[in-house]
This record gives sequence, structure tokens and C-alpha cells, in this order.
Amino acid sequence: MIFDIQALPDNFTLEADICIVGAGPVGITLALKLAGNGRRIVVLEGGGPGTERDSQALYRGQVDDAGLHPPPDHYRERRYGGSSTTWGGRLMPFDAIDFEARPYIPHSGWPIDLAAVAPYYGEATQLCEAGRAAFTIEAAFDGPRRDMIAGFTGENFTTNTLERFSRPTDFGRRYRRALETAEGLKVVLHANVTSIARSEAGGHVIGLDVRSLRGRRGRVAAGRIILAMGGLETARLLLASGLGRERDAVGRYYMCHIAGTIGTLKFSGPPDAVWNGYDIAGDGVYCRRRFALRPETQRRRGLGNFVARLHHPRIPDPRHRSGILSALYLARRLVPHDYRTRLQDGEPGGVSRWLAHAGNVISDLPATFGFMVHLLRDRLLAERKYPSVVVRPKANEFSLDFHAEHAPDPDSRVVLTDDTDALGMPRLKTDWRYGAVDIKTVEGALALLEGDIARSGTGRFDYDPSAVEQEMTRYRAYGGHHIGTARMGGNPAVSVVDKDCRVHGLDNLYVAGAAVFPTSSQANPTLTAVALALRLAEHLKGEPR
Repeated sequence: MIFDIQALPDNFTLEADICIVGAGPVGITLALKLAGNGRRIVVLEGGGPGTERDSQALYRGQVDDAGLHPPPDHYRERRYGGSSTTWGGRLMPFDAIDFEARPYIPHSGWPIDLAAVAPYYGEATQLCEAGRAAFTIEAAFDGPRRDMIAGFTGENFTTNTLERFSRPTDFGRRYRRALETAEGLKVVLHANVTSIARSEAGGHVIGLDVRSLRGRRGRVAAGRIILAMGGLETARLLLASGLGRERDAVGRYYMCHIAGTIGTLKFSGPPDAVWNGYDIAGDGVYCRRRFALRPETQRRRGLGNFVARLHHPRIPDPRHRSGILSALYLARRLVPHDYRTRLQDGEPGGVSRWLAHAGNVISDLPATFGFMVHLLRDRLLAERKYPSVVVRPKANEFSLDFHAEHAPDPDSRVVLTDDTDALGMPRLKTDWRYGAVDIKTVEGALALLEGDIARSGTGRFDYDPSAVEQEMTRYRAYGGHHIGTARMGGNPAVSVVDKDCRVHGLDNLYVAGAAVFPTSSQANPTLTAVALALRLAEHLKGEPR
């Protein structure tokens, strides 16, 4: 059942076999897999059924450098369904190399390998409603597909790996009926966990203190407790409860991703020799290919993981002559603030730029109108939404959109402040940092891609090497990818949870989600977070795969 905390009496006590804190994709996955067989499951969600200003305000905090990281309440949703209510749906697995201890990536290495996670990717992909876990063009399609770039054979890059896209699925809405009818399952809304209480000996959690913004108070006692609150909020609760202070590992190694758009790729062949759009699998799932840096090249060159996609020319520059891109630029004030930065380049707009964009729209009116129809039909009204804006440049000329691994750094962290929220909990300050390893990864990968394209004879990639660091931080820490603040490891001095996601030194407290990732890979975290949740659920049920 799903109900509001206000339906409970004040100073209530709920008892359960398992308590899950957080009703986002990870928390809902755990609830679905653990419910039944006589288990009593309680899921605590701090928000309500929709977006609420006062609940969302609990996420507010400080940023050490606003030029590098968005405010902590951005890209997160404190509500039932969590950030799956607003995500883009991009899914791809981690690579085997991501789990390895690599000497050129300090603090890398997981206590498990890809083989421990891979069996769960299939079910995770289905839960995210992205079809089969087929992430290469050969595995996803029965017959041959047109090349991404005709004639391209890369020594350092492949073009056959896929990103698959969810609907995108709102986990709260999609699985509401299953949660409402599951045996022994209770989902409590507006139930904010404010502290974790331990036994006198300290090795066991005896309860969670819970409050609502309307004054309801209570406690939940459970045999096992799982924090599935996201990378920032998990660290906040652990720190506020005094957990992790002994070894100072909680909140450290905070990662997002390194992303940006750079350069010009000019292909020499005809326009139909380049494919920058989406492939559609037999089950209707959108898939897209990209450049992916080969693992052997990463090892040989000492680089982190890196992928890149063919991207339309820079939107703010009207010289692209595309009415579609100019229409997006002119409508940029209608776009949410966090995404609006991608429609600006820091240069003054002025009347001349506005007129140039308006001229593009007028001269390219049929294509612009057709795009608006496509946007309405295939994205705004469609149940499975077209994932993003894809434009065929007139001159067969693209920019490069890259997404790179962010290396773990103990000085990149989140800490508590003296300021408190409406529930009396200390707010967070984020101090997100990137370093020489990250710059080397992007600089090295771009140079290798330039060489691969030139050697293949398919075109030319021009970019300014001196502008790499500026471009890789233009959009700040990437979106809602909050990774690594409660990392997994065998050494309690430098990690928070063990290989089974149990907090070191506590016999019944677990952490689920991207917070436990020791490294960030090139991949968006949702698919692997859901896969690890499935693995944790199986571990807690005691059923070997």
C-alpha cells in the first residue's frame, strides 16, 4: 500500500524486516524484488506524489565553486519516483575495464568485477523499459545496419556500441500498481529520515528517526535498512548521523562526469555516408551509436574511459544556417535554466545575432515546420519519446559531444554546513573537483580521434587543443550523476561499504545506488545502479544466482 505519513499517529513506531529509504528507481527496484514471502517491507519517501516546493527546498545547500557545480537542489527530485520523473532515459552498461584497478587512475578498482554485475543487466534493462540488454549493433539487430561513418575503421575508437533509451520510465508511475498490491509492503510518503540510531555497542542500527514537514514524528525499526537516497542525500544522512566520522571516508571521492562539446567534424563523403540519428530496435526502443575509446588504447595511453557522439553545430552560431537550430536558440528562454547554458556560448547576443537566427528560420521554414511537427508527435505526445534533438547539418559538418570518466579524488567531496533545513538537518556543501587525470583523458582521447578520422580518409576533425579544459567545464559537473560518496571497497579506511553494499562496521545497514560506485566509467549511472540493486536484493534474500 502507499499512504501519507500524516495517516499515522504522532510518535508512531513501524516495525519491518527491511526498510528502504528512498522511492526512486533504486528504491523501487529493491521494493519490487524483496516484497513477498512473508517479508514486511517499509519504503520511506521524503517527498509526496508530485513536485512540492517545500520538500524540494530540503535539498538546498552550498557550492564551493558555482562555476563548476550547479546548486545541490538542481537535477534532483525529492518526490515519489525520484529523479526518474525527469531523467532523459539514456542507458548503457559499465565496461570490464571500469572495474579494474588501473595504475594510471588513482583510487580506481572495485572489489567486484563485471562478471558480478553482468547477470543483472538484462532484468535492469527491462525494468527501465529499454528492451533487451543488447548494447552492440551486432547483438541488437538481426541484419546489418548502415555504418555510422562509411569507410571509418578506427585504430583507437569503435563505432558499434549502443546507448539504449528508456521511455523514459517514471518508476513511481510505472510500478505504482505493483507497489500498492505487493504483499507486506508499505510505502510511506512525506517520511523524511533525519537520523540513524545505533545500539550502545555501535555495530547495529536500532532505528530511523522520521519526521514530516507538517510535524508528524516517529521511528522505524527494521532488521535490515537500505539507504537508496542518491549520492548526495545518502552522504548527508550518514554524516548527520555521525557515521563515517571515524575514518572520514563518507562524502569523499565525489564524481559526476566530464562532458562538453568541441570542434568541427567535416566529412568528405556524401551526406548519406554519415548516420548521426537513432536506430530503432524491433521492440521500438531507440538506440544510438557513438565513438568509444577501446580498452586496450586506454591501458596503453593511460586514459580514462571516453565516448563521443556526432552532434549538430553549435546552436548559438547562426552560421550553421539551420532554421531548426535557430528556432531552438530563439526559444531558449522557455528551456529550464540548467539546460539553457547549452544554448549560450558566453558571447554577447545582440540584435545582429537575433536577426541572423530569425533569417535562418524564415529561409528554412519547411524544415523548421517539419521539425516542430516531429517534436510534437514523437516527443511531447508519444509514450516512448524521441530521446533528443538530432539535426542533419546541411554541410555534412558536425561538432563533437563527449562524455568522459571522472577520476575519483578524495578531495572532491561533500561536507555538512552549519546551516540547517526546515527539519533541523545540516545542509550540504559540494566541493566538486577535477584534475590532471581528467584533462589528460579528454585531451588524449580527442587527439586519438583526430588521428583515426584522418587515417580513415573519411574527413577531418578540427579543434583547438588549448581550449579543451574550458570546453570540458563549460556545462559544469554533469547533470544528476552524483557518484562515489559512499564507495565500495575492501578497506574500511578508504571506503564506506563492502562488496555486498553493507556499511563497514554495521551488521544491518546497506547503501544502494551510484553512491557506492568506486569509479564513474563513461556511462550514465542509472542502469548499473538498478543492476546493483537487483544484486543486493538477491543477496538479502539469500538466493544464489
